[in-house]
Amino acid sequence: MTTHTITVNGIATAYRQVGERGAEPPLVLMQHFTGTMDNWDPLVIDGLARQRQVIVFDNAGVGASHGVTPSNVPEMAQHAVALIEALGLGQVDLLGFSLGSFLAQEIAANQPQTVRRVVLAGGCPSGQGSADFRKVISEIGGKTPAEILLHLFFTPSANSQRRGKAFLERLTFRDEAGPNPPSQVFTAQYLAIETWCERRDPGFSLLKRIKQPVLVVQGSHDTMFPTEQSVRLFQHLPHAQLSLYPDAGHGSLFQYPSLFVEQVDTFLRKELA
Repeated sequence: MTTHTITVNGIATAYRQVGERGAEPPLVLMQHFTGTMDNWDPLVIDGLARQRQVIVFDNAGVGASHGVTPSNVPEMAQHAVALIEALGLGQVDLLGFSLGSFLAQEIAANQPQTVRRVVLAGGCPSGQGSADFRKVISEIGGKTPAEILLHLFFTPSANSQRRGKAFLERLTFRDEAGPNPPSQVFTAQYLAIETWCERRDPGFSLLKRIKQPVLVVQGSHDTMFPTEQSVRLFQHLPHAQLSLYPDAGHGSLFQYPSLFVEQVDTFLRKELA
């Protein structure tokens, strides 16, 4: 995939596009905590791009993009929408993973005209899960990047770890780093996640404003944002489906990439009752 750059609100923003523009809306993917475009599984990207155009990007201040990483979800979401508009994509489908799922919720609720359908993987409603997130991040000190991904995204079982190692082998990291130091990305995104998880929404009002069809995907044993948080998403979204993957952690979509692609493709292409 070729990396392109477009100026969005004065910020040089890096993105890649895969697949051909067709009858379906483009699918825009939004990445996890500290993740870049290179952290997407090629099996997921290529599989989804067989039926539609797929856009991946580094948000402001992340990876190959310039600017300063926002420390709150609304600003991150605003930059994503500005990118969609700058690329002239029109109405899109959104796939948000982990932190990216927070952005997808924010955009779908506040700019419904931009979004047709939504996929939330490894997500969490606003006002939930701050203690779990802090605990999990406190346990990764001293681990290598590969060890962190195996620890956070996959369960300790032999099968899950084997699939996790296969996922790591599929990743290719390019030397396209932007000027922003990784420490700023970590600090800003950590604060954004904490703020999201502590932003009280006792009536789940944000979720109730999301009228688009939503597919919620989660692993059976997520420790980053525990699986019951995805059940809450399903329960409080007006038009949602829920898929739980067995013996899977936070990175369930990368543990079962073929299944994930099949389910997302069906969800995006089929009429819903």
